[in-house]
Amino acid sequence: MSAPGVTTIICTHNRPELVRVAIDAAIAQRYDGDVEVVVVFDRTDPDLSLERESPGRRVRVVANDHVGGLAGARNAGAAHATGEFIAFCDDDDAWLPGKLAAQVPLFDDPAVGVVTSGILVAFGDKIIPRVPEVSRITTDALLADRVFAAHPSTVVVRRSIWNDLGGIDEAIPGSYGEDYDWILRASRATEVAVAPTPLVKVLWGATSMFNDRWQMQVDAFGYLLAKHPEFDAVPHGKARVLGQLAFAQAGAGHKRDARRTAWQAFRLNPRERRSYLAMLTGLGVVSSVRILRTLNRFGRGF
Repeated sequence: MSAPGVTTIICTHNRPELVRVAIDAAIAQRYDGDVEVVVVFDRTDPDLSLERESPGRRVRVVANDHVGGLAGARNAGAAHATGEFIAFCDDDDAWLPGKLAAQVPLFDDPAVGVVTSGILVAFGDKIIPRVPEVSRITTDALLADRVFAAHPSTVVVRRSIWNDLGGIDEAIPGSYGEDYDWILRASRATEVAVAPTPLVKVLWGATSMFNDRWQMQVDAFGYLLAKHPEFDAVPHGKARVLGQLAFAQAGAGHKRDARRTAWQAFRLNPRERRSYLAMLTGLGVVSSVRILRTLNRFGRGF
């Protein structure tokens, strides 16, 4: 019996060289099943020269006909999927050759609807492995901490589960954190398994389409907290998100709001380091950009 087909969604916007690397890595998978790549051009003209087809491998190019942004682009790509499983890869990331071969067998457990993996964070000349220490990702774990094993470029999902969940929430401001919102919802609907090894190279920092877009992040964190009131039952998890919100507020120039939100985070969890960093940025001691760039050098985000 042949392995099940996988449709890979790669959304892109003005990254012609990087997207070719992502496409080539998906096509080069050492996987016995069919691999279909759907490249979604978001708010830019599709490059049909990327299309190709060979036995068991196919690249299709489509335009984002949903709401502009990453959330709509992912949904637009998934609407064209023909594989039993849907996977995602950001256009500045690249799968390692054995990714699908390592992940798809985990779906032999019928309770599993989503599979993720570890990653290799590439920042400058550094490669930093981020390897998960769990075999399953739970909703409680996601509320408590933004589990790195849930990076969107690692995700493979049963198409039936994707359809049941209704895709990505396109109302999220700027599509910021759309992957986190989706994996939270997915973890309530199905088991999320983890392949305990790095299977994706993630280009970190400078290429992110969200760098320095502070007000959009402020709006998105507010949306996330309002949409998921269950954070109220996990004080240290809510403190983490409030710390991120305060940091974005400081970056957007809302210093007083940043100090107030950082204090709320501190009261919920005095050990939450983001509250201290956000307070420093809110006081003007150090800039948000400088802190973010320093964290990126160590393979971390805020």
